[in-house]
Amino acid sequence: MKRAAWTLGLTALLATPATAQWLGEPAWNHPNAGSGFTIYGDYSRPNSDAGGGSAFGGRVTLGAGTFTLTGGVSSWKSDLVSDHITTFGGTAAFRLIGGSLIPVAVNLQLGAGHSLDIKSTTTALPVQTMAIAAVGLSVPLPTPVVRVEPYVSPGIRYHHYSNVAPGAADHETHFGWVIGSNLGVGPVGIHVAYDTEKFANGKKHGVLGIGANIGLR
Repeated sequence: MKRAAWTLGLTALLATPATAQWLGEPAWNHPNAGSGFTIYGDYSRPNSDAGGGSAFGGRVTLGAGTFTLTGGVSSWKSDLVSDHITTFGGTAAFRLIGGSLIPVAVNLQLGAGHSLDIKSTTTALPVQTMAIAAVGLSVPLPTPVVRVEPYVSPGIRYHHYSNVAPGAADHETHFGWVIGSNLGVGPVGIHVAYDTEKFANGKKHGVLGIGANIGLR
């Protein structure tokens, strides 16, 4: 009986893992994104409320002026389970304002992700499908040589859970936001972001991420 209660409790805890459309990572954004292919490598650290551990990921973005498409994958090793959680996802972003002559960039970002079904050594992990709708606002700084683009990106996040414990909610919707910056010299760049989202159980999930990228134009 105690073991069953522990399993149900752990399942409920894991039913709301780290934020955004790639579990274990921030909801990355680039409001002033340009044209061409960009390859990203990401590393993230969720806080304890979000499951802890660390995540690695990779993304590829195709920019065509004001419109960008991104696809990627993340692998998150939470402190709560022994298995890595893999998530596939993507985003589409449309720049509403911004460009080389405008000092402010605003974009609309839509994204979705889906985690793979795995069996942990402690319990079955719920499969999660995520969706995000956000607005990004950045102010590219007029710095020489180095491009600096600080940004903020608030939005709505939707989570749907499969294989949850009996009586547990299978979906929820929250408000979340990201603050970050994109830096670059020529085709090489660095990106950093902090993502926070408050869940229905009162826990505030935070994820700090950093990475590097290279543009192929």
